[in-house]
Amino acid sequence: MNKVFVIYDSFFGNTEKVAQSIAAALNTQAVPVNQADAGQLRDLDQLVVGSPTRGFHPTEGISKLFSGLPKNHLTGVSVAAFDTRIVLETIDSKALRFLVDKGGYAANTIAKILEKMGGRLAAPGEGFFVTCEQGPLKDGELERAAESARKFQLLI
Repeated sequence: MNKVFVIYDSFFGNTEKVAQSIAAALNTQAVPVNQADAGQLRDLDQLVVGSPTRGFHPTEGISKLFSGLPKNHLTGVSVAAFDTRIVLETIDSKALRFLVDKGGYAANTIAKILEKMGGRLAAPGEGFFVTCEQGPLKDGELERAAESARKFQLLI
């Protein structure tokens, strides 16, 4: 049996909902980052990490957890990253839309961090859309999250 772990951070509950959907599809539990520690990240087969996109990056909690771990802590672990993000077309300002589009998203940053720690990226970072900063999630995103998790599972 594979040892799978899902860690997330959430401000408005949207990222938590996506994490719960992913964890259910992977038959495991989702753990908030403030309840996660390095010991839980040992001897894993797969790790999925998610965060809302805040200023083009993951939350401080996600960054802090991984910055305190040894560089090779995830060697051999299949890893995946996701974020929640605003739909670009809903941003009124063209300048802000351009900055958001070019600045990147949390999933990309998380994926790079996990790879630097030795993880094998199972799939590119995945973004799940909210209708505005505080949500809610767009229709169908939880189903899409579960489907993405099933794809990750096949790649272990």
